[in-house]
Amino acid sequence: MTNTLPSFDLEHYLPYQFSVIASELSSNLAALYKERFGITVAEWRILVNLAYSDSQTVRDIQQRVHLDKAKVSRAVVLLEEKGLLTKEIDDADRRLLHLELTDQGRDMVRQLVPLANDFQKQIAAKLNGDIADIQTQLSQLMKELSDG
Repeated sequence: MTNTLPSFDLEHYLPYQFSVIASELSSNLAALYKERFGITVAEWRILVNLAYSDSQTVRDIQQRVHLDKAKVSRAVVLLEEKGLLTKEIDDADRRLLHLELTDQGRDMVRQLVPLANDFQKQIAAKLNGDIADIQTQLSQLMKELSDG
């Protein structure tokens, strides 16, 4: 038996690079909104998804943001306790919780979005090339991966 492994460049392996970059970006942005607003990554994702997507139930958000159900549920409880959202049980399917931002939640999103936009501008400034093109390619990749 041989101990020779096939040649492999981990540092230039795209899935590895995407994973490291995503983790670093998330951590860096999380530090900003944790410090200013006292919210977690899960809470941030729920707030912006309620504000800017059609995801209005815990199940929808869980699938959209790729967090496990328990983490989303805990974050929803915290956001409700902070007065940032309300939840209501679906009359037709009592397993579904419908979520809605409160006025206080919308006010927080109004403050969070400029912070997120500034963060994105800082990232864009570090990238060479046409940002619109990069975003188009990433969107296409995300769609192809999610379509399976």
